[in-house]
Amino acid sequence: MDTGVEDEVHDEVHDEVFPKVAAPADGSRWTAPTDIEQRLHALCAKDNDHVYLRTVALEGVYYPVRLDVARARREDGDDASADLPMLTVDAPDGRTVAQVYTTGVLPRPHPYLVYEYASLGRLAFDLPARVDVLAVNVATPCERYFATDAEERKAWLEAHNELFDPDGLADRVVTLRSGGPGPGDLLHGLACGAHLCFANGEPWNAHHWHGGKGHTGEVDRMAEGWDVRDRDDWLDIQERLLLREVSPWGWDFVLDARTSLLESASDGGADPRLWRDHAEEVLRARLAEAGRATAEQTSELVHKVRALVGSVLRYESRFRADGLLPPGGRIRSVAAWDLGRASQMARWGRGARYATQAETYAALERVSRVARVMYGSWEEFSAGYVLGRCLHFDEESFGSWYTEVLDAHRALTTDPDGPWRTVPFTTD
Repeated sequence: MDTGVEDEVHDEVHDEVFPKVAAPADGSRWTAPTDIEQRLHALCAKDNDHVYLRTVALEGVYYPVRLDVARARREDGDDASADLPMLTVDAPDGRTVAQVYTTGVLPRPHPYLVYEYASLGRLAFDLPARVDVLAVNVATPCERYFATDAEERKAWLEAHNELFDPDGLADRVVTLRSGGPGPGDLLHGLACGAHLCFANGEPWNAHHWHGGKGHTGEVDRMAEGWDVRDRDDWLDIQERLLLREVSPWGWDFVLDARTSLLESASDGGADPRLWRDHAEEVLRARLAEAGRATAEQTSELVHKVRALVGSVLRYESRFRADGLLPPGGRIRSVAAWDLGRASQMARWGRGARYATQAETYAALERVSRVARVMYGSWEEFSAGYVLGRCLHFDEESFGSWYTEVLDAHRALTTDPDGPWRTVPFTTD
């Protein structure tokens, strides 16, 4: 495919431009990737176009766009009311067909083509006038074709207005039942990002990543949330997350101080006063050795470290009360906060085309290996992630920054199809 776009990230060129999902050759039941495809497949058997479209309206669809076109529209300031810049196909009978897909059947990312997101309501307004046929999930067991006249578009808009709730797509466990990677470091690394996948309502085991809101959604997410605007920015933040250098150093410093105290003082290592004193002693020694901190700076850092001990103790007490930690349980590290985000950053970089497939997979496998060094179970990993998020955002208010991630922890540790019930944390 000649696009005029240089292969900036030197990614593999392949022929998987559009999805192609065959039904089982032996006539057995098709295992749909997600619930939405399963419902659509059942409706195909019933020949119910009306309910099929209403089901599509619940989550929206993805449509193919040349990467150079997507970039040019962003640079020019995409007009939200303009026709969608989708690729179309001319059928033998002269009609123009636009292909759209649900999330579970999307192919692996292509270096010259991306998939953008549209609700059924936006299709009603912005599907190009030249399009005669809307093909949903073509070349899959749940394909369907629809006219695009004014009456049909009116039905799309009515279904969208009645059924589409973007907030309703968040805070849920979504698992690909087919099309995901097999057991190994890659799958384990994907599972490490499950907290963010749950919050965004995205498949936790999707390694062919296009983003919950498509390519432009991934570009915007990283620019707005992380100030990542190009490949160099992505490489920098990805490595810093993998090295656990994004979170403040003091968090794991005080936890390490407690660990060393517990290892050396079996009877008094858990005493808060001893913990504060030991953390201060170690901090003063390191600052004196470095010789770069003034007396005022040293005093300020000591105050922050001693106060941080109190914050950790109060969070751990609440975690035990809420079942996030077992009775008497403690958190050894907040590395999971950076590692969980590193897992997602690897995928976001892929969706934005800042990362190659090889770089994404390598980052996910590094996440897995480091996580298994730092923790012994998914519950322990999750508690470290929750503490990191709370120290970052919550400020001991125990508000939504805490309750939302507590709900995610409970769902991820109990859902039978979720990552932490299906992927062993440790391996042989």
